[in-house]
Amino acid sequence: MDFTVQTWKEQLQASFRQLKHWLTLRSGDMGHLSYGALAGCTLLPLLEYTFTAAQQGQSLPLSAVMALGSIAGGVGGNILAGQIQAWHEAATQGHTPTETDILAWLQTNLMQQEDLRAALDSMLEKLEALPQAQETLPPTDWQVFAQQLHQELRDLGSLPRFQAYLEGSGVLVQGNHNVIAAHNSIAVGGNVAGNVILGNKYEHLDPNQTDPATLRTAYLSHILDERNQLWLGGIDPRAAAEDNDRLDLSAVYTALLTESTEREQVAGSVPGLIRDVDRQPRRFSALEQLNQQRRLVLLGDPGSGKSTFVNFVTVCLAGAGLESARLNLQLLTTPLPRDDEEQGRRQRDEHPQPQPWNHGALLPIPIVLRDFAARGLPKASQRATADHLWRFVTAELQAHALGEAAPLLKKELLEKGGIFLLDGLDEVPTADHHREHIKQVVEDIARSFSRCRILVTSRTYAYQRQDWRLSGFAETVLAPFSKGQMRQFIESWYVHAGRLRHLNQEDTQGRAALLKQAIFGSPRLYALAERPLLLTLMASLHAWRGGSLPEKREQLYADSVELLLDVWEKQRIVRDGNGNIKVIQPSLEQWLKADRDKVRGLLNRLAFEAHSKQTDLVGTADIAETDLVMGLLGLSDEKGLQPKQLVEFLSNRAGLLLPRGVGVYTFPHRTFQEYLAACHLTGPGYPDEVAQLARTDPNRWREVALLAGAKAAAGSSYALWGLVEELCHEAAGEGTREAYWGAHLAGQFLVETADLSQLTRAQAGHLERLRHWLVQVLTEPELPAIERAQAGRHLAQLGDPRPEVMDVDAMQFCLVPPGLFKMGTDRAPKDDEPFIQTILESSKPDHIVDVSAPYWLAQYPVTNAQFQEFVFDGGYQAVEYWIAAEANDFWHHGRVRGHRWDDDKNEYSWMMRGEPYNYGYPFNLPNHPVVGVSWYEAQAFCYWLTQRWRHQSRLPSSWEVRLPTEAEWEKALRGGLELPEIPQISPLHSEMKLTLNTLLRPGRFDELMATPEQINFSETKIGATNAVGCFPDGRSPYGCEEMLGNVWEWTQSSFGRFDSTKSKDGPILDPFFSYPFRSDDGREQLDRDDYWLRVVRGGSWSNDKKWTRCETRDRNFPSRDLAIYSFRVALSMVFDPIAEKSS
Repeated sequence: MDFTVQTWKEQLQASFRQLKHWLTLRSGDMGHLSYGALAGCTLLPLLEYTFTAAQQGQSLPLSAVMALGSIAGGVGGNILAGQIQAWHEAATQGHTPTETDILAWLQTNLMQQEDLRAALDSMLEKLEALPQAQETLPPTDWQVFAQQLHQELRDLGSLPRFQAYLEGSGVLVQGNHNVIAAHNSIAVGGNVAGNVILGNKYEHLDPNQTDPATLRTAYLSHILDERNQLWLGGIDPRAAAEDNDRLDLSAVYTALLTESTEREQVAGSVPGLIRDVDRQPRRFSALEQLNQQRRLVLLGDPGSGKSTFVNFVTVCLAGAGLESARLNLQLLTTPLPRDDEEQGRRQRDEHPQPQPWNHGALLPIPIVLRDFAARGLPKASQRATADHLWRFVTAELQAHALGEAAPLLKKELLEKGGIFLLDGLDEVPTADHHREHIKQVVEDIARSFSRCRILVTSRTYAYQRQDWRLSGFAETVLAPFSKGQMRQFIESWYVHAGRLRHLNQEDTQGRAALLKQAIFGSPRLYALAERPLLLTLMASLHAWRGGSLPEKREQLYADSVELLLDVWEKQRIVRDGNGNIKVIQPSLEQWLKADRDKVRGLLNRLAFEAHSKQTDLVGTADIAETDLVMGLLGLSDEKGLQPKQLVEFLSNRAGLLLPRGVGVYTFPHRTFQEYLAACHLTGPGYPDEVAQLARTDPNRWREVALLAGAKAAAGSSYALWGLVEELCHEAAGEGTREAYWGAHLAGQFLVETADLSQLTRAQAGHLERLRHWLVQVLTEPELPAIERAQAGRHLAQLGDPRPEVMDVDAMQFCLVPPGLFKMGTDRAPKDDEPFIQTILESSKPDHIVDVSAPYWLAQYPVTNAQFQEFVFDGGYQAVEYWIAAEANDFWHHGRVRGHRWDDDKNEYSWMMRGEPYNYGYPFNLPNHPVVGVSWYEAQAFCYWLTQRWRHQSRLPSSWEVRLPTEAEWEKALRGGLELPEIPQISPLHSEMKLTLNTLLRPGRFDELMATPEQINFSETKIGATNAVGCFPDGRSPYGCEEMLGNVWEWTQSSFGRFDSTKSKDGPILDPFFSYPFRSDDGREQLDRDDYWLRVVRGGSWSNDKKWTRCETRDRNFPSRDLAIYSFRVALSMVFDPIAEKSS
């Protein structure tokens, strides 16, 4: 259907229903908001028609061009047509312009291009835009809008064309006094009722004459405008200097993932069978978690996107309530980006599944908890309640002339529900019982506003102290950015920033491609880009530096600080309403007559002092205005400067310090506070002072110390190793808590900063001592589990010295003597899904099993380093190791066929490979368990190792290396009815025996219930595998470690055979090997086809408690190779299945 002028007119009424929303949009401090909004709404039907054509791959519709030309011809019409063509091309590439983009272009060009303004005037007149607008707006709204438009038309020189209509339309000012209208505002005096436009804000002054729906609309418009912005001072210095200091958050937001994972039932050829362990764990998005949990704490590192998520949810819910065409629930539930670029393109083409949100356009109440703590809490002696919070909300609304909306909002929250979005629990000071008060308030909100959902955000390590936790709240941790998230952010950022800076499409695409290439081609930059804050800074610096980036975090922060200082340093040009230069403000250096280095030194000192005194260990510290102003004045040689003048100067500049309330400044983010404090510590006291601070108070000084060391090391390797020596100067074994922290931080510092390719003898000695210290850090429970896991990653990168972990021939084994043990349980955990409950029930009943033959079981799962020896030795090429796999068509000519779930295709896919599937960092670190291996690969490794050790005369021909049976596996974890007083642990050697040389004691029958400090599972929040040895408190009675959590372990045993002919409506196993356990019933037979499911044991890093129990069984096809599957080996006499039986 063609687009005609008549079509255009018919669609205008619907378009003008959005006029009030357009009046809430802003683009910097530009004027002519009313005229721009009117023109934008008038253009909207034509633009939407062209955008629809673009999204369908069609060229710019000729009918739309002709319709435009018939009402807005001449030079101005050509300018407008050319811009519509550019917008159409952007929409063709998937970057449809937003209302903010359209309004910004109109406001920017109105004063600059007289021909364009004449064309727009013609369009408004011929389409009868003013009568349409008056018909759509309520009378009071139309009255104030027309007053403002009258003034703007006069400024633009267009009033004569519309004067008759406006002055004859009943535009009167209510009250007893006149209204004087200045540029871009209406000043109100006397008794005025109704509505006014103040600056770019549309405000209601008399709620007694305003219906509840209008008050609600005003509130939603206010929070949408307030929250739909991303600070631009650190993204584009030119934009910041020109007062265009914000990006449209909704245009660049990228959906966030969490560390929480979901196990889904697989569809397709095996319905209902492979559940919970067959697929690579899929991470929940932050929105999915918010959708599922009525009470949620969203945790994350600094700069991980917590506040951005709060703001984005607020914007989308507010926009949905305003019936916005773009800011709505569809935007909120945008599908997650794919990691692979080709998959991402296919995803866009195939209409992928949106993220779930089942709660509609909830009323959002966003609150910054730090502000509430500062202005809304009672005295320390009083109990804090939800009423204190609501008084604070009311006061904040009153400050924006919306106070009368508060009772209506509260009524809706109580009767219908809504969502409280409470940002920054960790930023609430500890002084005066503030944090205790906040906990009381949040928990009281949950009781008082029982229909409402609640989201709270906090830094991870701060919240996980027990005294911070909120009762009844679920927790989830934000995951680092994936490759797909990075790609989407970069593309969206450059498109939007390009529009603001009027770059052409080819230029923005080219710059985005260069940035992606730089990040994806550099492991260091990729690691930095995993944090959204740093990726934003990288995008900024990439543009600012002309297409290059620093690769180290310290240099990235240094350049970012320089970027922010540049805002202060540059002259600032202020223009009048006609675009003429009104005044040129001097830079800070010119104003103070003090050089930049002195200013920087002062900021360094203020940051250090604020960081030192801050009662809270997270968030940004407050800096008193008097300290900042007097410090700056003290640098100046200029006589006659007054503090008041400096305060005024600083308040108008978005630089490295931002005003926060009356008389208080703070840094834009804790990152900058920490970096400047680090710069202060690189002075005369380095490295002694920074090392002492970090060792004694690591939660406060950890990041500062790492940055100080990196900055100092940039000038000299001696500075680098001097800090390492001060952090870790004791010999390994001298274990104070300070020493553990010092070694841990020294390891992180070297990994982030040092080049270890060329070391002096002294440096090599320091490194060797540190390696042994890190072994002690990760293998002793002195530091929290998350820190031990991180130390294990650093140790892998610095060189793990443990031969039992890195050398296949130095594996340690634990002797498990023969005898009785209790197997299974009578108390299986519960699950809502019947099929899962069936699997859990397969561990019943508990019964006594006699393992009559002794065996040695590996202390750890096989590591990547050990498995690589199999790969390098040609293990995948030797046919004799792959007899079962070849017979079942899973091995051909040196390559094994992996059978993996493809999330993109929603089906299984096959992959031929000659080594384990590489799941990337940290799964591929050498001291982590090997993952991405199937049962066939585990078997092949055992055959290879048996042959290798027999050839080395280390293993008698009557012994073999094999996978343990599930009875052997469970006994090694639980222990028998008799246990050794001292576990017997040894590497393989020729004198090794199968007899115990220690006293025995009675065993216990308790079923192990592990904690996050004992095993790596979902509650530990590591989110991946860990270096083996990190959980010493989870050691079994025989010395085996990490049998629960970290990775599922293949066993030799079969679970049963999947019968596809009987599994039409659900999985049927025939036979099914249930309990009591018997090793002679066929379950230990190896020459089976791929339909014989093999038992896996122990649970993994992604599983919850019900799967990480010593008795829990699970199963999978032997061809599966996920990031949760590994194995450990057993040494025994050649296996006789008759030797194990139940009693």
